[in-house]
Amino acid sequence: MARTASLSGFPEWLPQERLVELHVLDTLRKTFELHGFASIETRAVETVGQLLRKGEIDKEVYGLSRLQEDDDASGGEGGKSDKGDPNALALHFDLTVPFARYVVENAGYLAFPFRRYQIQKVWRGERPQEGRAREFTQADIDVVGDGELPFRYDVEIALVIAEALSALPIPDFRLRINNRKLAEGFYRGIGLTDTPGVLRSIDKLEKIGPEKVAELLKSELGASDEQASLALQLAAIRSEDTSFVEQVRALGVKDDLLEEGLNELEQVIEAAVQRAPGKVLADLSIARGLDYYTGTVVETVLVGHEQLGSICSGGRYDALASKGNRKFPGVGLSIGVTRLVSRILSQEFATASRSVPTAVLVALNHDDSWSAAQDVAAQLRGRGIATEVAAKAEKFGKQIKFADRRGIPFVWFTDDDGKHQVKDIRTGEQVDADPASWEPPAEDLHVRITTA
Repeated sequence: MARTASLSGFPEWLPQERLVELHVLDTLRKTFELHGFASIETRAVETVGQLLRKGEIDKEVYGLSRLQEDDDASGGEGGKSDKGDPNALALHFDLTVPFARYVVENAGYLAFPFRRYQIQKVWRGERPQEGRAREFTQADIDVVGDGELPFRYDVEIALVIAEALSALPIPDFRLRINNRKLAEGFYRGIGLTDTPGVLRSIDKLEKIGPEKVAELLKSELGASDEQASLALQLAAIRSEDTSFVEQVRALGVKDDLLEEGLNELEQVIEAAVQRAPGKVLADLSIARGLDYYTGTVVETVLVGHEQLGSICSGGRYDALASKGNRKFPGVGLSIGVTRLVSRILSQEFATASRSVPTAVLVALNHDDSWSAAQDVAAQLRGRGIATEVAAKAEKFGKQIKFADRRGIPFVWFTDDDGKHQVKDIRTGEQVDADPASWEPPAEDLHVRITTA
């Protein structure tokens, strides 16, 4: 893994590492498309006003401006960047907000419920550290409805992500799932009316611990000792099956919204027990501090690597996108691809079998044989075998060493009489071959990603 960077927070992979990242991306694409999600890409730039709809994230947003500014240029035209100007331009910091704008602008051309996946770079002005970069790749899936979106999509999204993550070269993982209706109904039932405030406090549990969260609830939200205790008792409930329902009811709190949330979370966990056993956990401490979530909320951790933070998060949002009286509720999850790839590489969970896609190097007897070598290469490529031609007719030993440095397993020789042979430079075996029919062993045809 590349250890040094001239600019921190902007990771760049070496070729063999990039092949591992491509494997991750291709696996995600394949899984998403098998479930009928269509690929889209949105622009890298949004207006500041659009980006700030998600909440207080202005400290993380990179504004966009030209180095040479016109005196009369407005931020919206790419001139001077002014974070107070809602029309100023900035790089997107996630894919959900741009997607919401995309749905509104293209609603007349989309078939709802609209299922999309989106894999793109995003930018965030955070302090770089392990698992956090300033430029990174996310892979999102969402289902958006027109006016309504059946809850069953919340269940499906969780199962698709469980399947996608299971196909990656990563350790075991857990989708930790809660429901905002459950939490808000519970807080309302115990008399805490500032439910967004309670959720933001509960969201800090893993960082500051239950005692400090209790202090926050009492000092900032006016909670009594009993109310703070009940809120923390709720957050302590975890189960891999639907037993959490009775654990919540045993706390003795009554509220209609609480019952609705319990029912929804029960459906997700019940389906997961059947279709993704051991991958999903009802975790009533999961709050997700962002205000726009309205139901299911999810965070995902690698077992044994919890300090890395969530590798996949998201949930249900009923009001993020709207056009007049028309509402576009949705549910979606976002995978932190760069965070995952960084951990895969640093822990050597997976490696590429070679650093280049090339399987064969066609050697040159002399410089005049370059054209004939290109004919051989064209035949091999025509059958899907990645092939390079040597640039100059050095001694065969040097050409073989060149192939070895590149990680190319086979070298092709053609003598002046037109006889062809191919050499496996790893074993030294050299055999007669016909460019119209020879194929490398299946394991050498393409770069393989091997797991530890």
